[in-house]
Amino acid sequence: MTVGELIARIKEYDPGADTALVTQAFQFSSRVHQGQKRASGEAYVTHPVAVAAIIAEMRLDVPAVVTGLLHDVVEDTGATLEDIESQFGSEVAVLVDGVTKISRLESTPYENAQAENVRKMLVASAKDLRVLLIKMADRTHNIRTLQHLAPEKQRRIAEETLELYAPLASRLGINWLRHEFEDISFRTLHPTEYEDIRQRLSLQRLEREGHIKEITGLLSKRLEAGGITASVSGRTKSAYSIWRKISGQGLRIDDIYDVVAFRCLLDSDRECYEAFGIVHMYWRPVPGRFRDYLALPKANGYQSLHTTVIGPYGERLEVQFRTHEMHRVAEYGVAAHWRYKSSGDSADAEKERFQWLRQILEWQQTLDDPQEFLSSIKEDLFGEDVYVFTPKGQTMTFRKGDTVLDFAYRIHSAVGHRAAGARVNGGLVPLRYVLQQGDTVEVITTDDARPTRDWLKFVRSPRARARILAYIRQEDRKRAIALGRELVERDLARFDLDIAKLHSDGRAAELFAHFVRRDEDAFLEAVGYGRITTRQMLEFLLPDENFDTERPRGRFTRLFGLLGRQPRPLVMAEDIDEAMVRFGKCCEPLPGEEIVGFLTRGRGVTVHAKDCPRLGEGERDRMVAVTWQRGAAAPRHVKLEVVSRDRPGLLANMSQAFASAGVNIERASVRTVGNKANNLFEVTLGNAEDLARVTRNLRRVAGVKEVRRLFG
Repeated sequence: MTVGELIARIKEYDPGADTALVTQAFQFSSRVHQGQKRASGEAYVTHPVAVAAIIAEMRLDVPAVVTGLLHDVVEDTGATLEDIESQFGSEVAVLVDGVTKISRLESTPYENAQAENVRKMLVASAKDLRVLLIKMADRTHNIRTLQHLAPEKQRRIAEETLELYAPLASRLGINWLRHEFEDISFRTLHPTEYEDIRQRLSLQRLEREGHIKEITGLLSKRLEAGGITASVSGRTKSAYSIWRKISGQGLRIDDIYDVVAFRCLLDSDRECYEAFGIVHMYWRPVPGRFRDYLALPKANGYQSLHTTVIGPYGERLEVQFRTHEMHRVAEYGVAAHWRYKSSGDSADAEKERFQWLRQILEWQQTLDDPQEFLSSIKEDLFGEDVYVFTPKGQTMTFRKGDTVLDFAYRIHSAVGHRAAGARVNGGLVPLRYVLQQGDTVEVITTDDARPTRDWLKFVRSPRARARILAYIRQEDRKRAIALGRELVERDLARFDLDIAKLHSDGRAAELFAHFVRRDEDAFLEAVGYGRITTRQMLEFLLPDENFDTERPRGRFTRLFGLLGRQPRPLVMAEDIDEAMVRFGKCCEPLPGEEIVGFLTRGRGVTVHAKDCPRLGEGERDRMVAVTWQRGAAAPRHVKLEVVSRDRPGLLANMSQAFASAGVNIERASVRTVGNKANNLFEVTLGNAEDLARVTRNLRRVAGVKEVRRLFG
């Protein structure tokens, strides 16, 4: 496409547009990209021009089209954002910055760089939705020219497009874009299945076209007889949607009869409902296949009536009813709203339409791990919407699987924190109740209700999870500060000191600075969590005291004596000096096993095996890195479960396996069910190598299917 053709396309939908900036951007992009080639061998400038053309096809404004022409110049040429701003203005510069990828360092894994770029794109899009639409246009041209890349890169881009950009296009309501993303990605990732479906559809094309012509004519006549004029059309479903139904339901393509969908475009909402009633009057509807997106629009603004009926030959017919305006929105989605807001569009309606994007912006502030953020985004984009009602009849949209507790936190954090249960459709339900389509929900709150870590096991939304974790951390911090204050005041009193005196003589500030704590509460919190010991505090404040040789006076003599006689720890905790270390009784980790530690208020570091089932997600904020001391030895009582086929001599063979590893069996029990045996052995092992040796010997025994360590 030439710049003249691009300008002509813009003038078609915006005759008064000032396109001088488009010509200037085209010339600038051609100059800075000069000499660069695409994988196809074409001049690189063909790509930004194609992207700008797709943006114009979306009917966006001139600054968006100009950004399409310039979207790669900062990333791939010597041009800077300052150059863009000086020549094209701050609006274009902000858009270009939003679509420019973050430079990937050599040490950064590709997956993390991808996640951070998605984060940047969505944050910028929440401020200006044109950023996301421009990125969509960029991805559209890239996937259209995918065949010029190496096979491995083709697959990577196709997977990313199918997992992220196609559902994003769906959320934006741009259906033509979603279908193109899905079909090209499907063709790239599953070429055999794609070709099979394409050939099957090709063989049936003439028959299918005749069927479409017959049904559209029949629908038009039925509607005209009812006094309604409609534009009726039929279309074959995409190869990807057919494949999803085949793979999801375990069907063959010959078993799928509804590969065609019909659409009736009408002039008003009233006519949509009347046409719907006429179709149901002539053809029997399929139960459970009716959807009213007119009264309850999707989050992306999509509106339509959907039904499935049994057609004249006993076949299933999918029929949609929508107005011409609804059809334009269904095809162009948010891009349709960008330039043409209907007169009934209020600020609240506009806000609700893009609520999902604002939620993503909110979630990114609480998810630090790039992969966790990207996983959460994909889950939300693919999630099915569930519509529920407040007692006053307000509609709220949730993801399938969300609970009453997610509903409570959507209302307000204070409601979530005090939630004790709910009434759903008039009946009492617990907080873990999963929301269903059409539920009316009223949250029950009490003054003594408080968030607990158990809530994290069933709450689903990142918003609610973040609020619960923040509350728990805040409460933990309060308790840690109170405990730290008690410990500090107690030990300072032995030397006629207290915190007030330390503040008055200026030593408190020196103490906090020495331990890199910003204020008194932060210092006391560290003591409460065991990150700083009171002994370390006293050694700093009273450097002349010899705590190793002089027995402290008073009622704490025994305590300090015990601390002085502590043996060399088995593990080292990162960034924690002389931390008191203890091992979780739930898992009793063996020296040499992978371990993690977490801080316990006033008790130092508790060490667990990395795969200990007692370690919950809510403990992540208190995790610390721990490593075994060289040569650490600590015999542990270990339970081993051996699942095997029952046969004569099996127990003797397993006993020999233990003996060969130099391990004695302390207790054994065998339970048989049919020809299967569950064997439980209790032994004492010195380290992870002993465990590996015993496990290896047992797996060599004929008939043994599985060997695993039991915790607790």
